[in-house]
Amino acid sequence: MANEWTKEETIVAFNVYCKVPFKNSSKNHPVVMKYAKILGRTPSALNMKIGNFGRLDPNLKAQGIVGLGHGSKMEEIVWNEFAESPEKLAYESEMLIAKFQNKEIIETCEIDLSNLPQGTERALAIRQRINQSFFRSAVLTSYNFCCCISGVRIPELLEACHIADWSKNEKQRLNPTNGLCMNSFFHKSYDKNLVAITPDYEVKISERLVESIESENFKKYLKNTHNSKIKLPDRFLPNKEFLDAHYTEFKNAV
Repeated sequence: MANEWTKEETIVAFNVYCKVPFKNSSKNHPVVMKYAKILGRTPSALNMKIGNFGRLDPNLKAQGIVGLGHGSKMEEIVWNEFAESPEKLAYESEMLIAKFQNKEIIETCEIDLSNLPQGTERALAIRQRINQSFFRSAVLTSYNFCCCISGVRIPELLEACHIADWSKNEKQRLNPTNGLCMNSFFHKSYDKNLVAITPDYEVKISERLVESIESENFKKYLKNTHNSKIKLPDRFLPNKEFLDAHYTEFKNAV
């Protein structure tokens, strides 16, 4: 069929699936419209492809969200190849996005690729920045751009926090299930073991952090946040083993 999706197009569609909050995906979403134009497809067709990927996502199924049925075998092939390899998906899909525009990847990536090293290290540096950008995008969109603890919804204040320290667990650096959407305060507190999230998704605030606050109102807020539940993402549920390992470090640091 003339309109049958190729594997390359489907890989790009999977990239978009990871960049758009699933519940907000529509033919009118600016990200969907942008990539549909790059692919030479209608926004409706790309949005349907996103829905088709949704039927394969176990995290959505666990929430009773079934996605769109009657998808193609190609979606299953791409899902099986890339769902557990986010670093591979990030770079290969961005390379394809550049290819569809007849441009070099350095021209099409919407991230700062300035001050890159020269020579053999240049390509590696580009790949690292692309992968980091993909991780941030995948994590923030899965939480619908909302801090999982505070509920802050200003994208400029949000960060993708690694659950398992990226410096200690290289294989999980780009795994979106190793990410939490947090504002900068809670992100830094989490990294310093002043805040933790249990495998049951409860927030734990250390007494040390609470007592360090001079503002009585903020101190009261932190006490009320202690033992509350985090906002869970639509996709890429935080890995419970990673949460448990960090929680153990938190308890030992108290």
